[in-house]
Amino acid sequence: TEGHPDKIADQISDAVLDAIIEKDPTARVACETLVTTGLVHVVGEISTNTYVDIPRIVRDTVREIGYTRAKFGFDCDTCGVLVSIDEQSADIAMGVDEALESKDGNGEALDKIGAG
Repeated sequence: TEGHPDKIADQISDAVLDAIIEKDPTARVACETLVTTGLVHVVGEISTNTYVDIPRIVRDTVREIGYTRAKFGFDCDTCGVLVSIDEQSADIAMGVDEALESKDGNGEALDKIGAG
């Protein structure tokens, strides 16, 4: 169901991705979310030129699901929100910025897009 911790985590990760891509379509987002009693932890690697308020996105998403009171076992306004986001590593960026065929000089125009 929508309120299962795994489903909540998926919806939060999707909401973070959507918010970033809306403002920066070329962003790279690898976002994972862990949900446990009273705590949401958003982690990953994100390379973007924009800012999104991840704690607000977390709380709004949990609110939309319906967890608005502690008596429900989870409260969007009082749960802890930890954000551990870093920029995409240079090694990964190098691997996805441009397709191998393009790097070798054997590619077509679309190969410039890369693997991301």
